[in-house]
Parts: sequence; structure tokens; C-alpha cells
Amino acid sequence: MRYTQGNIHILAVALLLVVGARAQTSEQKALEQKREQLQNEIRDINRLLFAEKKEKGSVLDQMEALDKKISVRQQLIRVTNQQSNLLNKQINTNIRNISKLREELNGIKEEYARIIQKSYQNRSKQNRLMFLLSSESFVQAFKRLQYMKQYTDYRREQGAKIVSKTEELTALNKDLNEERKVKEVLLAQNRKAKDALYNEVQEQKALLNTIRKNESRYAQAIEAKRKEARELDRQIEKLIRSAIAASNKSTGAKRSSSTFSLTPEASLVAKNFASNKGKLIWPVEKGVKSQGFGTYKDAIYPGIKHESNGVIIATDEGAKARAIFEGEVIAILSVPGGKKGVQVKHGNYISTYYNLSDLYVSKGDKVSVKQELGTIYTNRNNGQTRLKFYLYQNTSKLNPEDWVFRL
Repeated sequence: MRYTQGNIHILAVALLLVVGARAQTSEQKALEQKREQLQNEIRDINRLLFAEKKEKGSVLDQMEALDKKISVRQQLIRVTNQQSNLLNKQINTNIRNISKLREELNGIKEEYARIIQKSYQNRSKQNRLMFLLSSESFVQAFKRLQYMKQYTDYRREQGAKIVSKTEELTALNKDLNEERKVKEVLLAQNRKAKDALYNEVQEQKALLNTIRKNESRYAQAIEAKRKEARELDRQIEKLIRSAIAASNKSTGAKRSSSTFSLTPEASLVAKNFASNKGKLIWPVEKGVKSQGFGTYKDAIYPGIKHESNGVIIATDEGAKARAIFEGEVIAILSVPGGKKGVQVKHGNYISTYYNLSDLYVSKGDKVSVKQELGTIYTNRNNGQTRLKFYLYQNTSKLNPEDWVFRL
């Protein structure tokens, strides 16, 4: 088949449309996956951070939970808007393609009508035979025979094109209708999400007013939380330094007390641990991150900064803390208040699991990935079950969000 410059241009445009449609479909799938993830996170937040109990949690906890939910809700609205905008592009593209296809189909039908008319005028076999016999030579007769065959093939080809274009047009119209339905669903869900966001913001404002009427109580709650966090950080770092000193002494190494002297086996564990950065499992089977790592602004007074050396994960009552990687239990934590914790060494990396009510391991135990370490404590006042999780390399703090998959 010979391609003219026009044929090549049409083919190139068609290929670009196909590639563009596939890219949009891939992008739409990614957005839908993100939207589902955010919806699941909101459900988890409602279930785990807003447990219905006789007594509500502290005002501080309520404010932080609302702040978290509002943030996720805003992300959900942005993603849904992106999906809606992408669908708009697809709908507009399909409208243009349908219009173009109709023009092409009309042109093919007009051409086919002319062919049929001409065929009708020359329909008798006698006319076709006379057309051949009137040839001036055998070569001319052969060419005329070929022309007649090509004309018949062309007529058949045009008929097939009409069928094909009609089917393509029907499919595009179907896609367009489906896309419009999906868009309506997305818009309805976004309106619902915006209404929920408005109610949550109003609830947050009401809570804020309550807090500002009792600033001294809020300040006390903040200070108590800071004190607990400082004490826990101090004990975690003290136990790590103690473990480093004991490990280095047992190997006869004369090294700084801030770095583990690794045996070949421990070096291999550390290397494997490092190679899994970003792919490590969650320290709970199911849960939602309620507090991230690093410095963050106070939910009430943005001028006040808080420091978090780990992450807090809310989970279900009765949930178990589990080892994120193979390793050895190097310490058991116990701080005022009766809550417990476990430290696990992975070469020169240390993972800490705190706020446990029951322990299933002891110092010196070897643990495997996913092995249960203890039951996470549930606060009977507010029904919340929260694990505090920390990650260190020697004595250096690490952000668990960089290491644990989608934390």
C-alpha cells in the first residue's frame, strides 16, 4: 500500500491521539488510587482518632485529630478536582474526535454513494464486456480488467470503512456518556467532601474557642506532653548508648560510645536493612499516622513549635507491635506511668516501639520480621490505641517516614 503525505499525517495524528488517551487513562488510574487511599485514611482517622467513649480525650488530642482529618480531607478534594479536570480534558477530546469522525463518515458515505451511482449506470455485464472488447491492444485490455478489479475492491473497502467508522463513532459516544456519568459522581462526592470539610472547620473553631477560654489548662497539657516526650527521648538515647558500649566491650573494640563496632554478621544485617529503605513494613498491621516526624506548628498557636523524634501511629484496640526487620532485642523500656517499650537492633540501626501494655520478648531475644513484640496500650478514657515508633542509626535520629513504606 502506498502512503501519500496526507495519509502519513493522518496516521501520525491518530497515533498521538491513542498515546494521549493511554497516558490520560494511566493518570486517571493513579489519581483514583490516590483518592481511594485518602478516603480509607479518613475512615481510619474517624475510627481510630475519634473513638466514641463516655469521656472524650484531652482537648489537645481532639484538636490534633481534627487538624489531621482536615488536612487529609483537603488533599482528597484536591485529588478529586484533578480527576474532574482530567475527565473534562478527555470529554472535550472525545467531543472533538466525534465531530471529526462524523465529518469523515459523511465524506465516506458521499463517496460511496457516487460509487454506487456510477456502478448502477454501468451495471450490465454487456457494458463491462464492451469496455474490455473495445480495447486497442491486449495490454490495454489487461489494464482495464485490473482497473475494474481495483474499482470493485475500492467499493468493498469503502463499504467496510463505513461500518468501521460507524462502530468507532458508537464506541466514542458510549465512552463520552460514561465519562460524563463519572464526572457527575466525582462532582457529587466533592460537594459532599466540601460540606464535611466545612463542618470540621466549624467544629475546630468551636474547639478553639473553648481552648482559648481555658488557656492555662491547654498550656499545662502542652507542657505535660513535652515533658513526657523529653523523658522518653532521654531514656531511648541513654539505652542506645548503653547498648553500644556493651556491644563494643564484648567485641573488644576500642570505639566511640556513639557507634556500634559491627561483626561481619551484624554488618550484613545493617546492609540489608539499609537496602530496604522506603520498603520496610509498618510496625503495626493496620493503622494511621497521627503524628509525623520533625518540627511542627502547634494546632492552636502556630507560633509554638513542637519537636517529634519519632512518629505516632493510631491503631485498633488489642493491636500488636511487630518488628519491622530481623534483629536482636537490646533493651526493654519502662517509664513513669507504667507503659513499656522494646528496642530492637538491626546491625547498627535501632527501632523502638513504645506505649505497650504487655511484652512478648525479653532482652537478648532474636526476632524475625513481623514478629509480635507486645500489645499496644489502649487509653480507657478516650479509647485511643497509639504506638510511638522511633528509628535511629547508632545515636543519630532517623525519620521513620523515609524508611517505612508509605508511612
